Amino acid sequence: MKLKPKLWLWSVRDLIIIGIAAVPAILAAVKMHIYVPAAIAAVYAFLSIRLDDQSILDYIKRAVRFFITSQQKFIWKEDRR
Repeated sequence: MKLKPKLWLWSVRDLIIIGIAAVPAILAAVKMHIYVPAAIAAVYAFLSIRLDDQSILDYIKRAVRFFITSQQKFIWKEDRR
């Protein structure tokens, strides 16, 4: 069994993170009228939706790793005959 546990469209780990982030976001929105934490939680919930064991967040992480953080090594050799 290689599949991770899923609940609806999210993995269980992502659903726990969304739930933990939603509580303070809702409290901040209701008590202090600050909506930024709710927007951050909603964006994370959207980016972590999993279809066919891939999410948008996984794709963005791989793209950043490939284009920005990992070293690209190019070797140019001339053909000397």
